Amino acid sequence: MIKSPKFINAFSVVALFLIFANNICYGQQTPVFPEYNYNPFIVNSAYAGFLDEGEITLAGSGFLGAIEGSPETIGLSFHSPLRDGIMGLGGAVIRDQIGVTTTTSVYGASSYRIFFDFKENRPYWQIYQKPSLSFGLTAGMQQFQDNLLELGISNDPTFASNVNATLPLVGIGILFNKANFYAGVSTPNILGSRFSSDDRVDLKSVYYGNFGYRFFPNGDDILLKPSMLVKYENGSPLQADINISLSLRDKLEVGVGYRTNSSINVLAGFYLFDSFRFIYTYNIASKDLTIGNTHGLILSFQFNRGYSID
Repeated sequence: MIKSPKFINAFSVVALFLIFANNICYGQQTPVFPEYNYNPFIVNSAYAGFLDEGEITLAGSGFLGAIEGSPETIGLSFHSPLRDGIMGLGGAVIRDQIGVTTTTSVYGASSYRIFFDFKENRPYWQIYQKPSLSFGLTAGMQQFQDNLLELGISNDPTFASNVNATLPLVGIGILFNKANFYAGVSTPNILGSRFSSDDRVDLKSVYYGNFGYRFFPNGDDILLKPSMLVKYENGSPLQADINISLSLRDKLEVGVGYRTNSSINVLAGFYLFDSFRFIYTYNIASKDLTIGNTHGLILSFQFNRGYSID
């Protein structure tokens, strides 16, 4: 049986993703948002207002099955288009905890989009965003807490008191999107800890690159989506999430991914009542780590027409 060119192209791109992953330097895993494929607004402000309708997302991970002190994340976000999608507004509250360290971020974001007139063949049911180049800006505050006294380390002035600091957040993002391809770069806080209220805090700026492709390997009913999120932080090795998911007419979805030197991730989800999306994730930790396997849940609601394609 001869496979279609579309299927061969899809297989080639996925293979390239996996080859690239094997050549990435490995390092300590810092918080990476497991839901970035289903709520990319939290890593790139240029996604604000990207959809045709407003969307609210509640996501959490690391709360079941993890070892005490391992990463836990919970976040609530909202974003919506304005002026026929030319502009977008959004906001989020995100709390990360790992060990004795907790960070809580509150921010708003805005975006501006330039549309292009590219003609693309696509199935009638696909949720479609017009080809565009988007620019995003984030502003907010972060509360950083380091409960060092809980560690019980005596005779060391470094651990003689807790750290409780407030930092301003300023982030930027750029996104290019076509019907079958997207790519973006962003930083949630370009300031790092330069203006921290406590000079003991030393947080580096984190930079993200994410890109992906959309294939239809077997007619128009199945959508195959390989994607990658690359994370760089000064002083730390490059990290990457490599994922692939399969969607059946935007009604059911399954996927698998690999986080470098950290874990294998699997997911499954479905769409309900047109406006609701439920995604369950399971993180299988590497044998070299002691954080344990963890569960995650992503709940999204989109207004008006919702995720309906009919």
